[in-house]
Parts: sequence; C-alpha cells; structure tokens
Amino acid sequence: MATEKPRQNWAGLFNISFGFFGIQIGFALQNANMSRVFQSLGSSIDDLPALWVAAPLTGLLVQPIIGHLSDKTWLGRLGRRRPFFLLGAVLAALSLLVMPESNVLLMAAVLLWVLDASLNISMEPFRAFVGDMLRKDQHTAGYAVQTAFIGAGAVVGSIFPYLLEHWGVSNEAGPGQIPDTVRYAFWAGGLALFAAVLWTVLTTKEFSPEEMRAFGAGHEAEGQPVRALASRSNSGPFWWVAAGGLLALATEQWGLEKEVYLLAMLLISYGVISHIAIRLARAGKDNNMLAAIVGDFSGMPEIMQKLALVQFFSWSALFIMWINTTPVVAQNFFGSADPTSAAYQEGGNWVGVLFAVYNGVAAVAALTLLPFLSRRFGKVKTHVFGLLCGAAGYASFFFMPDAQWLIVSEIGVGIAWASILAMPYAILARSLPQAKLGIFMGLFNVFVVVPQLLVATVMGSIMKAFFPDQPIWTMAFAAGTLVLAAAAMLRVKVPGES
Repeated sequence: MATEKPRQNWAGLFNISFGFFGIQIGFALQNANMSRVFQSLGSSIDDLPALWVAAPLTGLLVQPIIGHLSDKTWLGRLGRRRPFFLLGAVLAALSLLVMPESNVLLMAAVLLWVLDASLNISMEPFRAFVGDMLRKDQHTAGYAVQTAFIGAGAVVGSIFPYLLEHWGVSNEAGPGQIPDTVRYAFWAGGLALFAAVLWTVLTTKEFSPEEMRAFGAGHEAEGQPVRALASRSNSGPFWWVAAGGLLALATEQWGLEKEVYLLAMLLISYGVISHIAIRLARAGKDNNMLAAIVGDFSGMPEIMQKLALVQFFSWSALFIMWINTTPVVAQNFFGSADPTSAAYQEGGNWVGVLFAVYNGVAAVAALTLLPFLSRRFGKVKTHVFGLLCGAAGYASFFFMPDAQWLIVSEIGVGIAWASILAMPYAILARSLPQAKLGIFMGLFNVFVVVPQLLVATVMGSIMKAFFPDQPIWTMAFAAGTLVLAAAAMLRVKVPGES
C-alpha cells in the first residue's frame, strides 16, 4: 500500500518555489524590454513578431525534452529536477549579462533565443517539482505560492528600469544603443536569477526513486504509450505534412507575411517527426526518447486535452500583450511611435510599471482571492472568473483617458495572470501519473507555446491588412481570446466539483 508524502510547512513551500522568483525576474525583463531593445537597434514594429518568435519556439523544443529527461534523471544528492534548475540558471544569467552589450539586431535576437531556452530549462522542472514534493491536498497551495513568487519576481524585473531612471540613471540612448536603465537592470537581474535558483537547490531535498515508488509513483506503464503509438495509422503524419504544404503555398500565393512560413514548417516537421516516432514504436523501441514523447503526447489524459484548449486561447492573449503593450502605450498615451524619442522611452518605462502592477496583483490574488474562490466555487468557476477579469482589463485600454488609468486595467489582467499560472496546474497535478509529471507538464507547455507562435506568425499579417499603424487593436484581439478561453473552461469537469 502506498504511503503518503510528508506534509510541507510554509518554509518548505517557500523553499520549493523561491527559485521561480529569480526565473520570473528574467522573464519579466525579457517581456517588458525586448521589444524596446529590438526597436532601439533598428527594428520596425512590423518586424517585432518575427523577432519574438524565438521565445516560444525554444519553449516548444526544450520543455518536452527537459520534462522527459528530468523524469528519468537521478544524480544522487543533486536529485532529479535540481540539476536542470541549476544548468538553466547559469545559462540564463550569462545571457542577461551579455544581452545589454548587443550592438546589432541579430546579436540581440540570438541572445533572446539563448535566454529563453535557458529560462525554459530551469522553469519546466519547477512545475513538476511542486507535484513531486507535495501531497495532493497541498497542490493548490503549492501552485499558489509558486504563482506568488512569479508575480513578485515579475514586479521586480518589470519596475527596475523605471526605478533606475528615478535614481538618476540615464534612460535615453542614441540610435543603435540600449539605455543604461535597461543595461543595469539586465545585469542585476542575471545575478538575482542565479541566487534565487541556488537557494532552492541548496534548501530542498528531493525524494529518491525508492521513496517515490513507496508514494505510488512507479513506472509500471512505462512503455504503454509507445506501444499505443505503434498501432496508429500512417495517415495522421501525412495530413500534418499536407496542411503545412498548403499553408506554405497560401503564403506564397496571397503574399502573407514571411513569418507564416515558419508555422508551415512546424506543421510539416511535426508530421515528419510523428512518422519517425511511429516507425520507432513499431520496431519495439520502447526506450527511445522521440517515440516516448510523441506517444505521451498522443495519449494525453482527457482532462489535459480540454485544458489544452483553454491554455491555447489564454496564452494567445498574453503573448499579444507582451509584444504590443510598449508600442500601444507609447503611441496612444505618450504620443510617439519613434523608438529614439524621449516620449517613447518614457512610455517604455511606464509599461514596466504596468507590468509590475499586474504581476503584483497576481501575487496577492494567488495567495488570497483565488484560494478563497476555489474553496467556495471550485477551480473551474474560479478560472472562468479570472479569465473574464483579464478580458475586461484588455478591453478597457480603449476607454482609459490617460496612461495613469491603465493601472486599473492591469488589475483585471493580474487576476487573470494569477489564475492562468495556478488553476490549470493545480487541476493537472491531481490528475496526472506522478512518475510522468515532468513529461506531461512539458507537453502541456506545447499549448502555451503554439498560440504564441501563431500570434508571432499571423498577427503581423492581420494588423497590416486591417489596422495598419494602429497597434491598440491588438488589445481587442487579446480580450476576445480570453473570452473564448473562459468558454472552453466550462467544458472541463473536475471530480467533486459541480
């Protein structure tokens, strides 16, 4: 009979997730400042989605691989997930230290790729780490604490350039240069990221494989998804390849933005990878990583499939916000679309404040509002409420009289952000096999990444065709997709909830 994991006190919950505080400082610096960096180095607003595509693409490639590997790793005292925390933190910190030295657009784009891959190496195992370390009745509390640290880290990362300017650091830069406020913030963020992850590595002790088996997290069904994959038809991969080919032809025929070719190549690549995985599965390669990942993806639990649609719409809205908030605020509230102007840079700093507000709201909501609503109404209704708050926040951009009032908009966005980071994972952690938390959390990230790739490849074409030089309309798209996410959430059924 399986034994229960020991109950963690608040100090244990703190140590388990404190590393995420540092990781989110890195993500916040990236999200709030990379559009600004790209435009400072000569990028036009139309090229921003293509430059940002590196971020979700690295997550798509890295997270399932890291999840699969971390499920199978055990390095003695260093453990299962912590080696990946440490590796990613070292690489991300180095990327943040080097990023401000970019003097050409290509260098900044490559460093964004490296930075995002490194952050994903650290971040992915943290999701599974909560499930590893906590008993089921503590999952909601564990992900709430993690979300609070995400919010707190994002506040620090988002507001730091604004604070530096008020402390006398120069916020202006000539063409092809990055302001000192951004430069010093990236350097400080790299050091903070490494220190926070090191804290979690040094203050936690993972359960050994023997202990996990005693808790009921065995590997008895290890080869089952691969064997199921072997029985699948070859027609599936063909249709993925055909869809990608048709999309590429449509892009050529209709003159769509060049970024759409990337989406076509991803569809073709998945078809080819699926075909290879099926062949490996039929050859009895149960331990092959590619076959195992594709097999687990094909055999996702039903509740994970329904939550995947919710994530798809939710993260579409978030990525629209991260790409476009700086040009929206600078143009519509500070009166400048010129990245070299003082007004534009002032708008960029105010975006950092706005991002700090929504992340601060998220930190508070994760520990207070969401647990209260979850206990009273259940996780599904709580998440629907959170998503609708975010939709209202985005829609309100059209009605605010000046930039100061956008703080009110960010309250709704912050509640949605807290819910997106906590509720789906708390639901999943109770429903997934413990032995495969890493790979399933990594695969769940596919539905975080694919919408971001879709936004990065398609949004530019939509805006150019229908709303040229009017970036504020991206906020209408963000509001609409969160409404769709809320509708999709109503299809999710959690045992014990009406």
